[in-house]
Amino acid sequence: MKLAEALALRSDASKRFEQMRSRAQANARYQEGEAPAEDAGELVAEADRVLAELEDLISRINRTNAATRLDEDMTVTDAIARRDVLRLRHALYTSVADAASGRSGPGMARQMRSELRYVSAVTVGELRTAADEAAKQHRELDVRIQQANWETDLVD
Repeated sequence: MKLAEALALRSDASKRFEQMRSRAQANARYQEGEAPAEDAGELVAEADRVLAELEDLISRINRTNAATRLDEDMTVTDAIARRDVLRLRHALYTSVADAASGRSGPGMARQMRSELRYVSAVTVGELRTAADEAAKQHRELDVRIQQANWETDLVD
């Protein structure tokens, strides 16, 4: 099985678990004299089976990511961490640039000349350029990670 397939199975197992948990919770109590729509005990047991499957998949995925190299300096695990930080960096730069340019937050625009004037504490253009670069690096790294996911066999 390829790593990408295992990632899809992990996603599916997570969704199945959440559905089982929700259904078990909804049927955990019922009105006296009526039957519950589903057996909460069976749903909990099925959720436990899904969790065991999920634990195995997560362990195998993590071992595979740690052992798979994108290049001589970076494993897939390292690349995932870098990608996550690039996403956060992009969000930081864009949100600060938006705030500095008056695109967000209350009271950013003046109604009359006598009102206080807001000035930017950062260089918006530089932040936008840095945000664009972070987004580009994120996209490029994500493509490399996805490629590795489809080329790498899942370890046992």
